[in-house]
Amino acid sequence: YIVHNGKVLDKREYLHFITTHSSSTDMSNQLHHISLNLRLRGGIDRQNRVGSKFGGGGVSSAQHSERERKERLRQLALETVDLAKDPYLMRNHLGTYECKLCLTLHTNEGNYLAHTQGKKHQAGLAKRAHMESLLKGRNEVGPSLPTSSTTTKAITRVKIGRPGYEISKSRHHETNQRCLSFQLHFPEIDSNLQPRHRFMSAYEQRVESPPDRRYQYLIIAAEPYETVSFKIPNEKIDRTEGMFVTNWDADEKRFTLTFYFVDPSK
Repeated sequence: YIVHNGKVLDKREYLHFITTHSSSTDMSNQLHHISLNLRLRGGIDRQNRVGSKFGGGGVSSAQHSERERKERLRQLALETVDLAKDPYLMRNHLGTYECKLCLTLHTNEGNYLAHTQGKKHQAGLAKRAHMESLLKGRNEVGPSLPTSSTTTKAITRVKIGRPGYEISKSRHHETNQRCLSFQLHFPEIDSNLQPRHRFMSAYEQRVESPPDRRYQYLIIAAEPYETVSFKIPNEKIDRTEGMFVTNWDADEKRFTLTFYFVDPSK
């Protein structure tokens, strides 16, 4: 745009100004101030902007500013959102996080929080809410599925303490493989029950933090006793015939579990 004596001239005024002063004979004796302001196309010079230090690379770029903004939002979300109450967050045995609603895998909690604000997760929540509202409406009119006449109630049992146990170490007489044997005594267990066991990764447990990948846990449970856990080396277990044996003695109320580790040299 063009400014004449502090006033911005439009196209019509500019043409009138040119025709008027070009026809004037004493134009040389008159002093006029005209300024021309142009807008140049191109990027922003971030290197020489005010506030940038010499040699510091200039003010942060748009991508860097956006990355810092997302990091601030992630830290704020971690302070305000309680992930322990999120029904769709699950931590797997690898230490990563899974969204049970969208079946997606995330490396950390911040990545999962960013996923919860995305379009896919929000659409899944909307579908879930719509489905629950439809089921609620059907239940108000009448049950859509046949219901049983007998209602089952959860039985709360009182834990009576930990069972007695014995642990022994040995080696195989032929292969020299390391062996662990566990004997647990459950004298108060019900006659129609028997202990159950499973192996748990270090990333599944919530007792020791941070988890140590060098170890795994043997979990043994039997009502009404407390569940007990044994910390063992995180090595491959030999499950061939005769190398992994479990036995439940119903008369003596004694549970025995014996297994061998695979020889790493083979």
